[in-house]
Order: sequence, then C-alpha cells, then structure tokens
Amino acid sequence: MRIMMGANSSGELVFCGSSSSPPSPLAHSQEALNGVREEDEAVAELKTSPTSPISERLESVRMAGVADDESIMKFMKLAFIEAREALARLEVPVGCVIVNDGEVIGRGSNCTNETRNATRHAEMVAIDMVLSKWQQLSATPNVNPSTEGFQQCDLYVTCEPCIMCAAALSLSGFRKIYYGCDNERFGGCGSVLDIHSDGCAPCGLSHNEAEEHEEQKTKGFECVGGFMADEAVNLLRGFYEQGNQNAPRPHRPVRIERSL
Repeated sequence: MRIMMGANSSGELVFCGSSSSPPSPLAHSQEALNGVREEDEAVAELKTSPTSPISERLESVRMAGVADDESIMKFMKLAFIEAREALARLEVPVGCVIVNDGEVIGRGSNCTNETRNATRHAEMVAIDMVLSKWQQLSATPNVNPSTEGFQQCDLYVTCEPCIMCAAALSLSGFRKIYYGCDNERFGGCGSVLDIHSDGCAPCGLSHNEAEEHEEQKTKGFECVGGFMADEAVNLLRGFYEQGNQNAPRPHRPVRIERSL
C-alpha cells in the first residue's frame, strides 16, 4: 500500500491510511507487531552505547524532552544500519525505523533508484511497511488501516525529513521525530520549512489560501535533530563522492555545422 495525501472537493484532508472507526492497530499483540526483521545482531552492536553530543540546532526545533540519550542512540544506530544498506545498493544513504513502546515495528531506506520513484524515501517506505502489516492484522483486511496508531509512535531517521516526508509525518500523526544531520536544501523540520511546528495545510492551496484554512491544518510534531550528525554527513558525502551511477546522464548540446 502507498501513502497518499490530498484534499477532496470540500477541502477536507484525504489520507489513504485513514478510516472512520477501525480498531486501533496497536490493540494487536506486541508479538505480532514485532518481527519486521530479526535484530539480534544489530542490538548486540549497541552495548557500548556511545554518547554523541547534540549539535547546535535552529531555534525552531524543539529540544525539550530529550531524556533518554541511550535509548535514542540505540534506535538511531538501527536507522544507520538501514542507511548503510541503502548505500550498498547505490541509493542515497538515508535510513529510518519506526518505534512503538520501545520496539521497532517498521524500517525503511531510500529506494528511489531501484523503483525509479522519487517518492520512495526512507520514511515513506517505513510508513508503508507498517500500514501493510496493520492491514494484514486487521479484521477487515480489505479496508485501508487507520493511521491512528502512529500517534503512539516515534520515528528515527538519519537525515532531517524533506518537505514531502515531513508533511506525511504530520498527516500520519507521529508523536516525535529524531534525526541526524540537517537537510539544508529540502528540510521540512526547520531548515527550509517548519512543518514540524506549523503543521500541513490541504494540498493544492496557495500560501494565502492555506492561511485562510488554518483550521484544516494538521498538527505539528515534536522534532529533535543532531544525533550522530557527523556520521550521517559522512555517509552522504561518501555517496556523492563516488558518484551516483543511476543519475540521468547530462545531455550535451549538439554542435551543428553549417555548409557553405
């Protein structure tokens, strides 16, 4: 299932993962929600629990509530495992995990080159994984699962979510987002736009129209960045230094010779 967002003819938010009154997906057993992939080897690497100082953040990013650095670092390290797997596939090395009640219930990494789909960012892949699992566990598998369960979930990602992904996180209702390095060109959590604090207006509206429909905006989410930021930057730098073999080849201008 793919996550989609937009607005209907009445200007109401439309989100493919929502439904009026399905049972909460988190009501299923935690054992069923877990098991996206065995994590024993990954967790074994986390015993050292290094402490990485949080980098100086933009004023718009909220820093309150960071209480358990060891737990945060554990899940950030799992997100970096996903990012390295993306790098091995010659994808932009960004990875993420979705966590509920201390357990990873979804994970994802960039696969835009593999799918030739520019929307398949790590966050979108992880969201789709969880929605698909919830749909399989649902008593009504033919009905799109509710996104209500994301209100009890946190997402850990190696790079600040882009504007598209930040909007999806706002629409989904995530509780809190932790990320590594800033995304100065496309970041939707303080670097370019402040979707994390401002929320997301219905799709297709101009800036002025969005201000007139303030009541239709989704709520924002708490967002904290700077975890393992140097490592995130080094991964991205390594990818671009080796060259993106899947990038479109530039077209050189054709030289036309005129005959006399």
